[in-house]
Amino acid sequence: MEFDWNNPPFSVVEPLNLKEIEESFEDPFAIRLLPDSPRFSVQARFFNLGMSLGGLGIFSLYRTNGKQVRVILARVFEPEERMFYERKLTQALSGL
Repeated sequence: MEFDWNNPPFSVVEPLNLKEIEESFEDPFAIRLLPDSPRFSVQARFFNLGMSLGGLGIFSLYRTNGKQVRVILARVFEPEERMFYERKLTQALSGL
């Protein structure tokens, strides 16, 4: 997966860095969602909830053309997002 980091439209603040954001997309248990909202119908945007290798939960809003990913926003999980991710992870692992 190739990332477009040319002039990111957000500030990368501690504890995040670009490498960890990329790692969250490589998480095999990452959750990718297409928002069901007319606001996103003109340009398809997606949500990614994934973990970095260091265990940092990262929420990202992004768009893609199928080849390149353009992250529009990235931040650390909110407590509700962490619970959602962990619940989905538990469901995936119990199905194995």
